[in-house]
Amino acid sequence: MIKNQQQLKNFRYNHERIFNPYRGISTMKKITLAIAATIMMTSPVFAGDAAAGKAKAGMCAACHGAAGISAIPTYPNLAGQKEAYLAQQLKHFKSGTRKNAIMGGMAMALSETDIADISAYYAGLK
Repeated sequence: MIKNQQQLKNFRYNHERIFNPYRGISTMKKITLAIAATIMMTSPVFAGDAAAGKAKAGMCAACHGAAGISAIPTYPNLAGQKEAYLAQQLKHFKSGTRKNAIMGGMAMALSETDIADISAYYAGLK
């Protein structure tokens, strides 16, 4: 328990020193980091070609539907999913991080460009 003013001052100093990850960074650097982070989060990182993705998504349509809406309840709908999410999941299937016998085999044949294009295509569908 804090009993006097000096202990309170020491507590605040130590708390600030331990729990402030931005300690020692100038205000201008903080502003620059915030602006850079905002730009990075709003820029299209996964800029795949949706038109090329439509041509490459022929095999996907067998299970996930021609318009990305699956008629089979056990297969997920892909239409309207976020592009980054779709790309991440395909990469996980390809690497084996996410395991599924069907999707693992399908993703193995895809290049990074194919993954970006297919993800852009399905993300653009509503």
